[in-house]
Parts: sequence; structure tokens; C-alpha cells
Amino acid sequence: MERQKYLVEANIALLRQALELLGRIDEAAYRAPSHRVGGHLRHILEFYQCAIEGFGNGAIDYDARKRNRAIETDKFAAEAAIRSLLRQLDGLAGARDEVIWVSIEDAGDELPGERMASSVSRELQFLRSHTIHHFAVMTPDLRTLGTPLDETFGMAPSTLRYLASRRRPEVQLCAR
Repeated sequence: MERQKYLVEANIALLRQALELLGRIDEAAYRAPSHRVGGHLRHILEFYQCAIEGFGNGAIDYDARKRNRAIETDKFAAEAAIRSLLRQLDGLAGARDEVIWVSIEDAGDELPGERMASSVSRELQFLRSHTIHHFAVMTPDLRTLGTPLDETFGMAPSTLRYLASRRRPEVQLCAR
């Protein structure tokens, strides 16, 4: 499978997990400041929004997030944002893997306006890792809330491969 298509599909799968999560959590638990589930999800979605906007104009600035409070406090606004992102991501599967200029995060006065070269595929890989990381951070709070989760929620693909390899019985070679 072509790299970019694979990465698009991996990100789509993660956003679908987020949609499933929204179906399992009630509104009060979603927006509870003590658990920050809504805050994490808003953060994840806004990174996707910045990236997709940047894919269209050749430059990404993850610091320029909108910080949309509605996504953080209203799970239906989050659901609408996810559905929009899913449609936009789906259109990237066959697009060219172009150079993208990414602003150095939080560079402040030391490196004002500094950008570094990346690519659409590299940023899709970053979004995947970033999303999994935030899912992992959310997991203890979700469990505290009693939210049913897939056992693989928030686990990196390399961890899943490692765990799968540990479950396989060792092949015993017999001497003849």
C-alpha cells in the first residue's frame, strides 16, 4: 500500500475511534474539567485542522490553533468537527506527497517566523503519533469515568506488535 494512503487510513481509523468514544461518554463527563477529555479531544482535532489547512496552502502552524471552546465542552460540536476532518482526510489518500513548511512550535522571539521542511506524509505520521499519545493520556480518566474502551485504545502500533509477539507460542524445533 502506498505510504500516504496508509497514513491517511491510519488517521481516519483514529478519528473513527474518537467518534466511537463520543458515543460512549455522556456530555457531563466529556466536558468535566477534572477529567479533561474534551480538552484533549479539542487539542487533537485542532492539530488536524491546522495540518489540513496547511496541506492546502503549503505551510502549517500548529501554534495557530483556534482553541474552539465549543469542541471542548460540547461533544456534538466535537462530533461535527471529526466528521468534517474525516471527509477532508479521505481526499488526501491519492494526493501528491509534497513538501510542507512547518512553523517551529513555540519559537517565540528566538526564531520568529522560522519554518522547517516536512512533507504531507511526515505530518500525517506526526498526527497519528500525537493522537495516540493523547488517547493514552485520556485513558486513565476515561476508565475512572467507567467509559468502556477497546483494550488497544491509546496504544502505539509498535506496542501492539510487541504484545502480539509475546502472545505467540515459541516454535519448538525438534531434532531428528
